[in-house]
Amino acid sequence: MAGYVIADVEVTDPDKFEVYRGQVGATIEQYGGRYIVRGGETETGEGAWNPRRLVVIEFESMARAKEWYHSPEYAGPMKLRHESANTNLVFAEGL
Repeated sequence: MAGYVIADVEVTDPDKFEVYRGQVGATIEQYGGRYIVRGGETETGEGAWNPRRLVVIEFESMARAKEWYHSPEYAGPMKLRHESANTNLVFAEGL
């Protein structure tokens, strides 16, 4: 079953976040992931959730998604993200 990383990102330091964006893609590819949603316009249909920058990344499984997230390859980019954005992130199983 596929595993997804779903993040709502509020960028606080655009310059540093651009450095993050330049590094993260290679780590995702290395673990077999692919972007499904990466930024772009969102529209709230119900409720009060208004994501600022929505990101959805698909992996072959939840285990693989978590392996990427906790990997040494992602550690550096993750530090940059923590320094340049506020993020809500969940792992989800799907089809």
